[in-house]
Amino acid sequence: MKKIYFVLLLLSISSFSQEIALVKYSGGGDWYANPTSLPNLIKYCNSNINTTINIKPATVEPGSPDLFSYPFIHMTGHGNVAFSDAEISNLNKYMAAGGFLHIDDNYGMDQYIRKEIKKIFPNNPLIEIPANHLIFQKPYLFSSGLPKIHEHEGKRPQAYGIFIENRLVLLYTFECDLGDGWEDAEVHNDPVAVREKALKMGANIISYIFNN
Repeated sequence: MKKIYFVLLLLSISSFSQEIALVKYSGGGDWYANPTSLPNLIKYCNSNINTTINIKPATVEPGSPDLFSYPFIHMTGHGNVAFSDAEISNLNKYMAAGGFLHIDDNYGMDQYIRKEIKKIFPNNPLIEIPANHLIFQKPYLFSSGLPKIHEHEGKRPQAYGIFIENRLVLLYTFECDLGDGWEDAEVHNDPVAVREKALKMGANIISYIFNN
């Protein structure tokens, strides 16, 4: 019965194959940070990797049944994150059913989000994703893995993941700040080359979700 339930959820996700959403979480963190990042990433993907994603991303709460309408959901922010038991259960079912969660630390989220990830997947440790993983290979090659977009503490960028049966279901990008690189140029005044690098890595994430 459980397997049938997950198959039905997976079919629900696949029927909305070109929609993405921003996660509105509780705890006090600024889930709404980087308001121009997802729209810019969507425009870039639609122009460069042949997606047809709705230009305006949805907003979804982690405990909502609407979560299953989106194959890709994105979280960002600088502060605290707190999931309820119902939200933890819903997120676990969502990813087990084929959904994908990208968490991008906008600086300050790390100490909180790791605890919440552990609650969602108590038996699946976060592991660093190697540079030869498919998500870094196409359509754009990142031979050294996750690119560095913004400096915070001078640490190297790291991409962590949760895998279910060898399938990457959760990507946590740390000391990178991809979302800042996706924002409008005037927000952070990043050089064109830096923004392009961030958008290409974002396109790799989207491509991985829609094609694997």
